[in-house]
Amino acid sequence: MSHKIELIATCPMGLEAVVAREIRDLGYTEVTVENGRVRFIGDELAICRCNLWLRTADRVLIHMGQFQALTFDELFEGTKALAWPDWIPNDAEFPVEGRSHKSKLSSVPACQGIVKKAIVEKMKLRYGTEWFPENGARYVIEVALLNDIATLTIDTTGPSLHKRGYRKLVTEAPLKETMATAMILLSRWNVDRPLYDPFCGSGTIPIEAAMIGWNIAPGLRRSFPSEAWGNIPRKLWDKARDEAFDVVRDNVPLHIVGSDIDPAAIEVAEAAAKAAGLAKQFQLKVEPIAKARPRGDYGCLITNPPYGERLGEQQDAELALRQLGALTTPMPSWSLFILSPTTQLEHYMNRRADKKRKLFNGRIECNLYQYLGPLPPRRHDR
Repeated sequence: MSHKIELIATCPMGLEAVVAREIRDLGYTEVTVENGRVRFIGDELAICRCNLWLRTADRVLIHMGQFQALTFDELFEGTKALAWPDWIPNDAEFPVEGRSHKSKLSSVPACQGIVKKAIVEKMKLRYGTEWFPENGARYVIEVALLNDIATLTIDTTGPSLHKRGYRKLVTEAPLKETMATAMILLSRWNVDRPLYDPFCGSGTIPIEAAMIGWNIAPGLRRSFPSEAWGNIPRKLWDKARDEAFDVVRDNVPLHIVGSDIDPAAIEVAEAAAKAAGLAKQFQLKVEPIAKARPRGDYGCLITNPPYGERLGEQQDAELALRQLGALTTPMPSWSLFILSPTTQLEHYMNRRADKKRKLFNGRIECNLYQYLGPLPPRRHDR
């Protein structure tokens, strides 16, 4: 029998609406958007499905409770009042992580210790024992304090959802898979249109686009700690994975190209594409942007140009943006989506963006500059 469970999908600031749309697309309608997270109501199967399918979220958490905590006493009693044994068995490993922002209880280690102690006291009452071996399945608990309100959650995901499992090697300053996907979802790209990334680095944007194009659930190639939990039967994970395999559309032709000046980055990209099962489905090539010639009409150029954070790289980054401007000027039917921290991007592009959206790439504040070209004619008009 399934139960109603309050869940939280966490995400980078600026992506909340994208995550909310993904959750609704999975069929969950009781959705509330907050800063850096989306709350929703689901059941045990929702935990499986959201971990497998959410492309732009970081984690799926079980919301255990929320209360004001101005003192350690309040934190202890509030935590102890929650239904921990409903989730946590007596042999569970249950480490407590914490963070505190703008709250009187600012010592994170102290808060973690109090929460752990309160959970142990609650479990002693249920299990009638003084000692817990912590050698079973792993349940990571988080206490998050914001403006003196404590939110307590259990993490169902483990390593962040951006870790899809296809990337074994990492190049410098990679774009997170979740952010790459958000750029694609915010563009109007679909499989009928060409997609091009002239600064593809380790291939994140082309690979994520191919996974969207073929409807591949991003979590299919990895595991989650909640797969070992007694509350979520194995058959639900099997059902969610079978569901995901059944809807893969691997016969759809893709028109995706990624290029980069760095041969080592393209090597990493090719290895990742192969690991994702997409090795021959799109083109990756070593090519400087000055020689790039995107093919087709009504395409989407989606890219994250180099930032030039180090001394000496600044000029290279400026040159890359100037060349991007020169490349895109004679592409009137294309739409452009460029993620960059520079405030000068419109200067290099020689025109104002139609829309700008503030996003955080890691800790770097960026804008997604959107230049909206015409939509492709409908098929019967062509």
